[in-house]
Amino acid sequence: MALELFVPGRLCLFGEHTDWAGKYRTMNADIVPGASIVTGIEQGIYAEVEKSSIFEMYSEAPEIADVWQDFACRMNEQELKNIAKSGSFFSYCAGVASYMLEWYQVGGVKITLKKMTLPMKSGLSSSAAICVLVARAFNKLYRLNLNTMGEMNIAYVGELRTSSRCGRLDQACAFGVKPNLMTFDGDEVEVRTLNVKKHLYWVFADLCAEKNTIKILRDLNKGYPFASNEMEEREQKALGEDNQRIINLAIEYMAKGDAEALGKLMNGAQALFDTAVAPMCPEELTSPKLHEVLRDPIIQSLVYGGKGVGSQGDGSIQFLAKDKDCQQKLIDYLNSQGMKAYPLTIKPVHTVRKAIIPVAGFGTRLYPASRALKKDFFPIPDKDGIVKPVILILLEELMKSGIEEVCLVLGSEEERLNYKDFFETPLSDEHLRKLSPEMQEYENRILAIGKKLRYVYQKEKRGFGHAVYQAADFAKNEPVLLLLGDTLYRSDSNKPCALQMIEQYEQYNKLMVSIHPIPLAEVSHYGILSGTWEDKNETILDISQMNEKPKASYAEEFLGVKGKDGNKKYMSVFGQYIITPEVFAQLQQDILNADDTDKEVELTSALDKVREQYGMIGVQLQGRMFDMGNYNAYKNCVEKYSKR
Repeated sequence: MALELFVPGRLCLFGEHTDWAGKYRTMNADIVPGASIVTGIEQGIYAEVEKSSIFEMYSEAPEIADVWQDFACRMNEQELKNIAKSGSFFSYCAGVASYMLEWYQVGGVKITLKKMTLPMKSGLSSSAAICVLVARAFNKLYRLNLNTMGEMNIAYVGELRTSSRCGRLDQACAFGVKPNLMTFDGDEVEVRTLNVKKHLYWVFADLCAEKNTIKILRDLNKGYPFASNEMEEREQKALGEDNQRIINLAIEYMAKGDAEALGKLMNGAQALFDTAVAPMCPEELTSPKLHEVLRDPIIQSLVYGGKGVGSQGDGSIQFLAKDKDCQQKLIDYLNSQGMKAYPLTIKPVHTVRKAIIPVAGFGTRLYPASRALKKDFFPIPDKDGIVKPVILILLEELMKSGIEEVCLVLGSEEERLNYKDFFETPLSDEHLRKLSPEMQEYENRILAIGKKLRYVYQKEKRGFGHAVYQAADFAKNEPVLLLLGDTLYRSDSNKPCALQMIEQYEQYNKLMVSIHPIPLAEVSHYGILSGTWEDKNETILDISQMNEKPKASYAEEFLGVKGKDGNKKYMSVFGQYIITPEVFAQLQQDILNADDTDKEVELTSALDKVREQYGMIGVQLQGRMFDMGNYNAYKNCVEKYSKR
């Protein structure tokens, strides 16, 4: 089966050269760790990949028709290494393929480039992008369960098998089109996605001049690992402590949305580079074309700031435009001056401000109590010493997490009366006077929650996915938090579980599900999720498989998630999701496909289809889940939920 892949180029916004500089800490501990802010760009490589008996690459991309030659090679380690050393057009690809064969004993792949919108040899890491593409193709097709950092590291090592001496930040394109902080401490590399408050309108351009990257890197490396003169000391300080200060300010300005301050910081970073680093290689880093363009008064009227790109020199340039209109004017102007300019709009990640709670079930397993009281109104002693209905505890968690609107999915319009009576109808004066002042204030909080409730109805019982889809119009193409109506979530930290989920979504901006480990003996009762840990703390899972109620023997062989201690965990859904617009689109298609049958529309099936195309993240929360859908579970919830 063929897969479609996209890998963007990358743009270093701040901190160029600090990746290789930080690596020298393995030899000199006094060197300050490197730090860079790097983002994928909107331009990149689009490809279709499938298994093959050999390693072969073809192109249907018109953008590179004049330079492309089809390529094929046996999956032979020595042949691939020879091609990697040859300096040919395909040396980078062969370098990665040789590493994959050597360490993972994989078969071949066929890669067909469909579109190439990424400029080549412009300081935007086109070579790194093709290396990541090859690594990702092997990873996905042969289910190697490499996380993004693993793909990035293999792309780096593969490129080192060529004559190239790339830095560690080049392969940041593996992390997609979003700004990331990369830190370089010896051989250790860490990546963290940054928050952006407002749209930032970047423009980058190929200066269409010349530079010698190999000479730049050779000359700058002379100042490491130990400085032997004042010039080298200035270089180490600029790429070390001065760079750390610039990076910290850039993170602050991006989080605040202060584009003007960020632009001025770009100017300052360029000035620092010119005075403290460029003298190490004056032949290349005097950069007359770069500085001529930076000083252009027409450009200065459109931007907050600008600086060089990558290794610097007269390769590429970047600007932060004042707004979207200025961004387009700048692109037009640069193109008219013989350069090749491109837009990059860094967008704020959608935060989650809406939530959905399906509560349409009758509560059969809690009959006959559910005959008189909907199960989401069953009383639970809360940890603050107040007895509350389940739905109120859920809604209070959402309010504490910053949710602005909540949609309840009901079974009928008659059920709406229960919520209207509880959340919208004030107590009579007679009852209100009997309450303490604290409880009278609490009554106002309940009524305030009621103003944030919206209602939809699942009049046909066609499965959980069908129930969730009833809230599609409420979601309005935004990410929404989904909670189960018969489950409570008790945080073990000062952040509600829902807020923990929302904060992780702002980092990854993908379909997301909360997860927790369960014993192997119990996997046949749950949906089991498998994948690869993305972080050192083993709380973020890049999900590669979803299996509903597998046998223990199958789970043990195929579904365990291996930790750094070598042991396997079996992860199940914790009961909270952040679903994206793609999920509602898939549910709509599933409903249309099931119209002529009695088949129920399940959420799990839609999630899995979206996962295959867009990816899915599992988050292990600091908290506990209390299901109260049956007698034993409800009894356990009443006894333990309020205990600290």
